[in-house]
Amino acid sequence: MAVQQGSKERHVQALAKAEAAIAAIREEAAREPSRHKYHFMSPARWINDPNGFIQFKGEYHLFYQYYPYGDRWGAMHWGHSKSKDLVHWEHLPVALAPSEPYDLDERGGCFSGSAVDHNGVLYLFYTGTVIRDGEVVQTQCLATSTDGIHFEKNEGNPVIALPPETGSNDFRDPKVWKHEDSWYMVVGSCKDGRGKALLYRSPDLRQWEYINVLAESDGGLGTMWECPDFFPLGDKHVLMFSPMGMGNTKTVYLVGDMDYTTGIFNWDVQGEVDVGFDYYAPQSLLDDKGRRIIIAWLNSWDWMPWFKDFAPPTQKGWCGSMSIPRTVELDEDGRLKFLSIAELASLREEGRFRSSEQQIGADMEIILDDLASEAWEMIAEFDLEDCDAKEFGLKLRVSADRTEETVLSYFPTTGILKFDRSRSDGWSEGICEFKLEAFGQKKLKLHILMDTSVVEIYGDEGRTVMTHNLFPHPDNIVTLLFSRGGSVSLTSFQSWKLRSVW
Repeated sequence: MAVQQGSKERHVQALAKAEAAIAAIREEAAREPSRHKYHFMSPARWINDPNGFIQFKGEYHLFYQYYPYGDRWGAMHWGHSKSKDLVHWEHLPVALAPSEPYDLDERGGCFSGSAVDHNGVLYLFYTGTVIRDGEVVQTQCLATSTDGIHFEKNEGNPVIALPPETGSNDFRDPKVWKHEDSWYMVVGSCKDGRGKALLYRSPDLRQWEYINVLAESDGGLGTMWECPDFFPLGDKHVLMFSPMGMGNTKTVYLVGDMDYTTGIFNWDVQGEVDVGFDYYAPQSLLDDKGRRIIIAWLNSWDWMPWFKDFAPPTQKGWCGSMSIPRTVELDEDGRLKFLSIAELASLREEGRFRSSEQQIGADMEIILDDLASEAWEMIAEFDLEDCDAKEFGLKLRVSADRTEETVLSYFPTTGILKFDRSRSDGWSEGICEFKLEAFGQKKLKLHILMDTSVVEIYGDEGRTVMTHNLFPHPDNIVTLLFSRGGSVSLTSFQSWKLRSVW
């Protein structure tokens, strides 16, 4: 008689199979030209949402949605890495693989979630997803580890088997935290075309009681709230989520007050975490320095038609990466600002600093020789008070024959910052425009981080950030300053080439 295989053995075998698949492609993927120099990537294959972002036993741990068998989305696993500084990452074995009736499905798997540290044990909460009788079934599940590397699924899974009446079958992405003597979980859901965040409470991380709808759309905030994250910041609370059905709006934050007696979050400030095309599902942690830090997937779902791929056909062996970790701060008016972590400065090679004012004349282009690289950082400040240019900015990753370029433009008369990647690489599409708070002020300051096939742009002292993927040829490394229809003064300029962390 055959011996029935246990849950632990099934999971171990599924993990081993995933590791073998990664090992077979890892070296080939590492040689692919568009891989980043300092943004986080898996060793190979597809990744999307960050999961379980936490500091555990003195090190930062990052888990992520992972499909180790192909370069496109498939049955979700949890990849895993750790870091001492949020810059240099060590790849660890896959943490979770589909293996049980509640998560074993080629169209589902171990969906997104979070992690908490309780008495030296690392608890991972994730959404088990399967298709039964043509319908999606999503449940909240638990796995634990004492060493932070090897995880066992809870024998009592799922810990939440059904959505409440106020939710629906779209019931995923648990984020867990502790307040006073109780544990709380927020889960993304929807009903009647309106996104919402559902609140649960537990005394022991295993038995969960539904409390209330923490917050929900008023009809204008999306049809489904994916990857909700809820945390205190200063004397306020913040709810972040990625709404479906809001076009180019990929990441929303709400700031307000939390009432734990009713389980209701009353918010009065709304904003976007990132206004670009490629920033989704940010997840936060609070580190031992007291910083609230977020990281996100450098891609998104809604804007891209399903028939179009997530990367150009020339890219092989990998797809997907993570943003630079950013700190989250509460400004005086209740809005949020986001800044790249200070540790990133450790990658700076000898830089260039220009303190004297430089005039960029009408219809002039200036080549920035110090940025002839695929990986660099730049901080530039322009004088808006005496500016008569109709448009000025930068041309990024320009080809030698000038046929390919990515254009970042500022329009002083309207305050619009425009990002145009329609001529970036023969594949990328899209023009992004956003009105900056610099409009009407005396200066414009931009902090730009370029890394092979992604660029992060910080404006308004971190209150406006836009992130975009682009896939230029490796030889396209020219950067230009330009002005049209008048002149503008560059009053301050700093730049550095950045070393690779891989």
